[in-house]
Amino acid sequence: MSSDPHTMTPVEVGASYDQIAARWRAPTFDNDNGIAAHKRALQFVSGKHALDVGCGSNGRLFTLMEQNGLTAQGLDVSPEMVALARSAFPHIEIHQADICTWQPTQSFDFISAWDSIWHVPLAEHAAVLTKLMQALTPGGVLIFTMGGLAHADEVFNHEMGVPMYHSTLGIPATLALIDNCGCVCRHLEFDQHPEPHVYVIAQKSP
Repeated sequence: MSSDPHTMTPVEVGASYDQIAARWRAPTFDNDNGIAAHKRALQFVSGKHALDVGCGSNGRLFTLMEQNGLTAQGLDVSPEMVALARSAFPHIEIHQADICTWQPTQSFDFISAWDSIWHVPLAEHAAVLTKLMQALTPGGVLIFTMGGLAHADEVFNHEMGVPMYHSTLGIPATLALIDNCGCVCRHLEFDQHPEPHVYVIAQKSP
């Protein structure tokens, strides 16, 4: 992690993603990315309402949700990502919004935030995670990715070819937040070891 982080707002992150939105629809993109983890999470799900936070332009999670009998919605801060996703999935409601200020108008049985909310400014990270867990129905399931560190940190770099920002609360603080929100951690995995890429499955108490 950088010792000199620069915070970007979600809108600024979205502007960076606007420049590279087509990558996720290219033939070279690995469409299996995250699918096994989602299949694990879906084993805990009952109900039908699903939300993909940071849905991007690809839509592979929309397809997986629908294959599992769920009615999907999407949300992304990048206008270009949303435009591409709406073109490919015109039947799905996709919100173009900043997750930090967006407020859900319903509860969801399943929420995915795969490689998305780790772009939220560190100071707002706990509030966003709390919002998502509060939006779950009783027994609802949230899957999300995070930086697998023991402490809070943030980083700014150009490794994707555009300015990009990531933050993490760290594993201990994240697990404590899950508990405080009335949820249980069902699974935590370093799925890209030795990279500190972690996904978490949390389920709201019935």
